[in-house]
Amino acid sequence: MTSVLVVDDEPQIVRALRINLSARGYDVMTAYDGRSALGVAVEGKPDVVVLDLGLPDIDGVEVIAGLRGWSSIPIIVLSARTDSRAKVEALDAGADDYVTKPFGMDELLARLRAAVRRGLAREVGDPVVETSSFVVDLAVKKVRRDGHEVHLTPTEWGLVEILARNPGRLVSQKQLLQEVWGPMHVNESQYLRVYFAQLRRKLEDDPAHPRHLITEPGMGYRFEV
Repeated sequence: MTSVLVVDDEPQIVRALRINLSARGYDVMTAYDGRSALGVAVEGKPDVVVLDLGLPDIDGVEVIAGLRGWSSIPIIVLSARTDSRAKVEALDAGADDYVTKPFGMDELLARLRAAVRRGLAREVGDPVVETSSFVVDLAVKKVRRDGHEVHLTPTEWGLVEILARNPGRLVSQKQLLQEVWGPMHVNESQYLRVYFAQLRRKLEDDPAHPRHLITEPGMGYRFEV
């Protein structure tokens, strides 16, 4: 049974999530503050965490950092903070996804299922990531489309590699810029627009309507298989 740790200081939200998740076969753990959440995570080792940021003792971003100190467990932030700065901060700390309150239960459940699949994929560590349009081979650092190798520049490959290693996860602009171009270029978001336009022309069936290299405005990019 898949286990979910729900962390929120609002009892009605915790109750609603416990009822809905339990009805769908999830084993639900709960915590109402950050320090309790870290303790429950260590003891219970859940498969995925649903985390509010506005906790009464420590901020949710600190909880993310605490979890990332020892675990790659998928983390979905569920927060009323809607500004892009809060979203980027949570993603940079290590969150996998971000859902704003008020939220639709169906959307949250879909994101939860995707997070669980990503967690399993991390454990398996498959070096080949296949989409309907192209195949990324992380072991040999190559991309193939229609059976033929696609020539990518080192920078293009760097972007594809980061996203392919985190399928479905929202990767922040800052992380991409820092890992590919270095810490001196973390504010050069125009680099990403240029290079992702090039990658879509090379890899997407319809570059104007990409299915795999997805932009999340103001936040980052997501690789959808």
